[in-house]
Amino acid sequence: MPLHKKMLIGLGVGATAGLLTYMVAGGEAAWVVWLTDHVTQPVGQIFLRLLFMLVIPLVFSALVMGVAEMRDLRALGRVGWRTLAFTVVVSAAAVAIGLVLVNWLRPGDGIDPELAKRLLSDASSRAQAIVGSTREGLGAGGLIARIVPDNVIRAAADNDILAVMFFGLAVGVGLVIAKTPASEKLEGAIQGLFDVSTTLIDLVIRTAPYAVACLMFNLTALFGWDLLLRLGAFVGVALLAMAVHFFGVYSLALRVLGRMSPLAFFRMTQEATLMAFSTASSNASLPTTLRVAETELRLPRRVARFVLTVGASANQNGTALFEGVTVLFLAQFFGIELSLGKQLLVMFVCVLGGIGTAGVPAGSLPVIAMICGMVGVPAEGIGLILGVDRFLDMCRTTLNVSGDLVAAVVVSRGEADVEDPVPAASC
Repeated sequence: MPLHKKMLIGLGVGATAGLLTYMVAGGEAAWVVWLTDHVTQPVGQIFLRLLFMLVIPLVFSALVMGVAEMRDLRALGRVGWRTLAFTVVVSAAAVAIGLVLVNWLRPGDGIDPELAKRLLSDASSRAQAIVGSTREGLGAGGLIARIVPDNVIRAAADNDILAVMFFGLAVGVGLVIAKTPASEKLEGAIQGLFDVSTTLIDLVIRTAPYAVACLMFNLTALFGWDLLLRLGAFVGVALLAMAVHFFGVYSLALRVLGRMSPLAFFRMTQEATLMAFSTASSNASLPTTLRVAETELRLPRRVARFVLTVGASANQNGTALFEGVTVLFLAQFFGIELSLGKQLLVMFVCVLGGIGTAGVPAGSLPVIAMICGMVGVPAEGIGLILGVDRFLDMCRTTLNVSGDLVAAVVVSRGEADVEDPVPAASC
């Protein structure tokens, strides 16, 4: 049975078992808490930690080899600029869709004050921690400056993926320029690191169906659909915006720019989208995304490695969309009318935030707090959406990973090798 079908079964089994448990015992029963704390949660966390353990060597080696295999800085520049242009345009379209829908449907109006007060108090400590970390470490200039690491070892230890990617890009460029026997040996060693990383990740991925079942059980057994119903308007608008972007913008980009059937694309990438939904992490999904690009979409390996490795942290359309929707939702909740100029500022910072946000679960929350502070919205309002953030994180990560694959298809159109063509448009 294909892995994506096993993962889908695990997703269904975990969600069904969790909902039944919630309906029978409730999310606060002692045995349910014990089961999630000591069995299902550790299994899911071990799976994620194994993937994160291998992300740094995979990201570094894949990006270095993707750049080195260009063999020509002009080709690297062409691919890089096309990737950047696609990221900015599509991310801007995602944020615009979210802002239009929030302004039209206004999910933040009319929330029961008592319910809002309870939601804020339930998550006040976590919200304050997020806001505090934002005030200490984030800023528009800081997001750009910290991409360049002053110590790459420390950056890797701190799991600063963007800094590691910058170092990998620099090493790749150096390998293209320095054509010596020693540099060729270094390139071979880095290729070996990539091969070992992918081999180990393949072994970890085989356990994905069981980990997916545990992760979904945790989500549904503890909360059921209660939190989704409490914040149904916000969740509904966010999902609607994601669906419009996923089926509308991505399909248009695939058909017009990538010359590929959207139906064929969605069918061939379902394993990557399921992994993204289950793990809520673009970085954890990267190994599966790379394999899907090479084996299912049959994209040129050098282009796929570069675009997908960069895209895991720098092409997060779903994150940018979610950030914009959340900021306007909180503004409506607090009765703050944002002018067109401030909404354009929100859009601009969300696009930058989508590029600079960590590709890990809940990585967008500090950026949302920063944007709220910039436009005069109380950042502590994040506590309102913390209860449903895990589910929405899974959805926006699916959008992010699909967007990376769409970008790879589009950028590959002019770069496809004769022996490794992009599939022709077909249903």
